[in-house]
Amino acid sequence: MKKPILTARKAGLIACSVCHLLCPAAPREHGVRASKCPRCGATLHSRKPDSIARTWALVIAACIFYIPANVLPMTTVTSLGMVQSDTIMSGVIYFVQSGSWPIALIIFIASIFVPLLKLFILCYLLISVQRKSHFRPKDRTRLYLITEAVGRWSMLDIFVVTILVALVNLGALATIQAGPAALHFAAVVVITMIAAMSFDPRLIWDAKEKMHE
Repeated sequence: MKKPILTARKAGLIACSVCHLLCPAAPREHGVRASKCPRCGATLHSRKPDSIARTWALVIAACIFYIPANVLPMTTVTSLGMVQSDTIMSGVIYFVQSGSWPIALIIFIASIFVPLLKLFILCYLLISVQRKSHFRPKDRTRLYLITEAVGRWSMLDIFVVTILVALVNLGALATIQAGPAALHFAAVVVITMIAAMSFDPRLIWDAKEKMHE
């Protein structure tokens, strides 16, 4: 029989979410435990308050913004009086047809695949935590860490649009303007980043910890 693992919570310790100092937990009063970090003064919580509800709300909001981000035009190019609008996917198709496979692949992965994969992973983690799943907690934690790390790189498409708008401005000859999809896409990236930060990965291990009690 395996010896129960001593965790910080079992030892009566709480890690500060701001400065990461390991602090002794205050005794419960009226069923509520409230204490302050002695170093930075932040309120200590054993787990992030309402982590699941907040993360679900942010994930749903990101899913809503994801649709117009891919349907509406990302850029509007005006050249010699002719106006052409391109979505993210039509831009990928253009680079594929012109033979620029590496650029098309980078845009597809950063602007379409990564945000969608991040939403799927967050949904999977939320559902597994709510179902108190014991399935491979270490791998699920790795999934979360990867999701949190790669989320910011989805802003690549916004950076490209910003550079193009700043550089290509030839008056009546040619101009490039950011389309309405740029704002929605930026919202998707920012919201998913906040959603990843609001999710508490320690919830993944809580079900396994209770199983060994």
